[in-house]
Amino acid sequence: MSHYEVNSIGKICNKDNETFIELDSKYIPALQALDGFSHINVIWWCSDFDSDEARNILETPKPYKNAPDTMGIFATRSPIRPNPIALTTVEVLGIDHKKGIIQIAYIDANDNTPVLDIKPYTPSLDRVEQPHVPEWCGHWPNSLEESADFEWEKEFNF
Repeated sequence: MSHYEVNSIGKICNKDNETFIELDSKYIPALQALDGFSHINVIWWCSDFDSDEARNILETPKPYKNAPDTMGIFATRSPIRPNPIALTTVEVLGIDHKKGIIQIAYIDANDNTPVLDIKPYTPSLDRVEQPHVPEWCGHWPNSLEESADFEWEKEFNF
């Protein structure tokens, strides 16, 4: 089995009803020219779920109400995975280049979660015009914007 070294570039901060990414000072120069992108893809480490036990769970009982009775972990967005890596597209509200802070609207990561990388969201590479999904989740919103008003709590079995 190959091993790879991955280092955090910063962390998620959830404070006073604000969410932002705080970069380690070393990575602040990497923010150059990020202005103008309305969204970024944040790659983060599901540090709260990083254990040998969690990394070996490959199937899960029905996590979504309309889903099959058993699902492979790759068919879910669960933080429990062989490599606890997550990807979230977030809206950028502002960038403080001096402090290395990116204010974002929301992210499904906990406070102090390590951030591994940031990539600009570009429709030509990241957007799929007509994606196909299984019937059990076909009623989910078609966009990040629509997701904000969707009653997600009615979809999960946890």
